[in-house]
Amino acid sequence: MGGGGAGGNSKRVRGNWTRYLERIAVRGGAAMSEHRIGVLFVCLGNICRSPLAEAVFRAQVKRAGLEGRFHVDSAGTSAYHEGQEPDPRARRVARARGVELTGRARQIYEADVERFDYIVAMDESNRVDVEHLVARAGRHSPQVRLLREFDPAADGELEVPDPYYGGPDGFELVHDIVERACAGLLAHICAERGLVAAGGAGPGQ
Repeated sequence: MGGGGAGGNSKRVRGNWTRYLERIAVRGGAAMSEHRIGVLFVCLGNICRSPLAEAVFRAQVKRAGLEGRFHVDSAGTSAYHEGQEPDPRARRVARARGVELTGRARQIYEADVERFDYIVAMDESNRVDVEHLVARAGRHSPQVRLLREFDPAADGELEVPDPYYGGPDGFELVHDIVERACAGLLAHICAERGLVAAGGAGPGQ
């Protein structure tokens, strides 16, 4: 009887240990599946180009059925417009195309270097500032790219023009550029990461 009790205890211990290992395995699998690819768009003030790129890219990711795989944000290299909403002209043009610009302007920080896998700049000045920030952080090295590297119509012009001081036509042009380039960026990341859009469609479709 005493031996039977010990055997029963042993079985219970083994059963509890097995269930514990199963829970750890499930949690580990969940953690791996929840890893999101971080994409941060950067311009100077974070009220025109980068919030537009964030919103357009986010919409394209959702359309591709991949929203659970990405963490998308935007920031500025300066604090000129810290806390402000996106430029109303950019919001108006985007809304007419079914895209909503939300959030408030913020500056990029060293902590962002750790959080994001891709930091995508709107122009060369932004890219240089980001590269300096990455060098200072000195740890994780995200890919730092220009958005128009992924624009099939760039024709050697790799900067997204700043529409801030111009008229409505400038915002329309920038929206066209951002839509094309974000589709190219998403296709690039999907190819690098082995992601497939829902239904097998291309991410830009």
